[in-house]
Amino acid sequence: MASVVLRTTGRLAKNVLFRKTLRPLSAIPQKRDLSIHEYMSWELLKNAGVKVPKFRVTESVAEVRKCAEDLVGNAQNPDVVVKAQVLAGGRGKGYFTSGLKGGVKICFSPEEAETVASKMIGSKLITKQTGEAGRICNTVMIVERLYLRREYYFAIVMDRSFAGPVMVGSSQGGMNIEEVARDSPTAIIKEPIDIISGINREQAVNLAAHMGFDAAAIDSAAETFMKLYNDIFLKYDATMIEINPMSEDNQGNVFCMDCKLNFDDNSAYRQKEIFSKRDWSQEDPREQLAAKSDLNYIGLDGSIGCLVNGAGLAMATMDIIKLHGGKPANFLDVGGGATSKQVTEAFRLITSDPNVNSILVNIFGGIMRCDVIAQGIVHAGEQLNLKIPIVVRLQGTRVEDAKAILAASPLRMFASDDLDQAAKMAVKLAGIMTLAKEADVDVTFELPI
Repeated sequence: MASVVLRTTGRLAKNVLFRKTLRPLSAIPQKRDLSIHEYMSWELLKNAGVKVPKFRVTESVAEVRKCAEDLVGNAQNPDVVVKAQVLAGGRGKGYFTSGLKGGVKICFSPEEAETVASKMIGSKLITKQTGEAGRICNTVMIVERLYLRREYYFAIVMDRSFAGPVMVGSSQGGMNIEEVARDSPTAIIKEPIDIISGINREQAVNLAAHMGFDAAAIDSAAETFMKLYNDIFLKYDATMIEINPMSEDNQGNVFCMDCKLNFDDNSAYRQKEIFSKRDWSQEDPREQLAAKSDLNYIGLDGSIGCLVNGAGLAMATMDIIKLHGGKPANFLDVGGGATSKQVTEAFRLITSDPNVNSILVNIFGGIMRCDVIAQGIVHAGEQLNLKIPIVVRLQGTRVEDAKAILAASPLRMFASDDLDQAAKMAVKLAGIMTLAKEADVDVTFELPI
């Protein structure tokens, strides 16, 4: 229950007592590391010698029929699969704002493929991962339909419990692997890879056999595992390769029918070609602005903006905000060498979110100088005409200089040397501003808060 007293100006020029329970905010999932579209992943696999179905890619509905006709050629079976290229899991169970259900559709003629694609391209796909906001579908992949005898699950991931990469396999492909792990944990096989010696053929063959590949397909499967590890996972600094399903045909050939790749953001400097594939239309525009300013930003759905240096301190700051009943509006790490300009851009990002009702600045100046942060705050206030209350907690290098800069500023800020007190203050101020916005009043704060 929020109970506050504040002085208001304008339409309600008197003390007002608000008592109201703040509404809960829903959590939204956040991505980590670079993800690329499925057709881009298939191109990497194809170049590495891994078998994938024939496919075409287009952004134009008018080209879909021709793409489908090129794939089927003179074959008696005109079936193709249309796959929406959206960076979200659970596409098959999602739905489009156009009304179409499912982001992966089997079509029995090129004409049907064109009709289906027209309901995908330009519409947003909504899945469990995207939330109600959905993600825009700008591209579709047209894939030949293969009739395969069995489906498997295969992945290579980084696993802390093994201190390195691990191959994960299961005979239950084409299914949600989380459900398989819950209902049939013994159906999942884990095979750690020695980060020094790498994967050997005997190890790959044994995994393929335990997964249940037919005798004629075991060697092909093992070869696929090794190519995925050596020519994709290691070569491109991947953090995850997920193939679901991996399938075998009657001739013992192994195909990757679906592929998801993630790449380590820290490798961007040496994987320029991979990172040039990033599709910003699938991400929060604020994250693109943050990347241009070398800031680490992830938008959340709370009401308290956070500006912190260091990822660990940022996580701790978010935790203490939640401990006191608030909810962070973002994760923002300005790093250890931020400039005044970067701090200004950080405030621009934070205040671009209309849900932000207070800002908590929590800086521990080791490498980062507190006076640089203070200069950035003042500069941001002058440039952005900030009206949102700011709580500042500074400790460390040149903290006294920073306090002098802030004290000389006309900005309305609340300083505290104690993080717990600062978090409480930020939560209380956010509650006040939330209620004031709902009552359509302007707020002037008076100490103590």
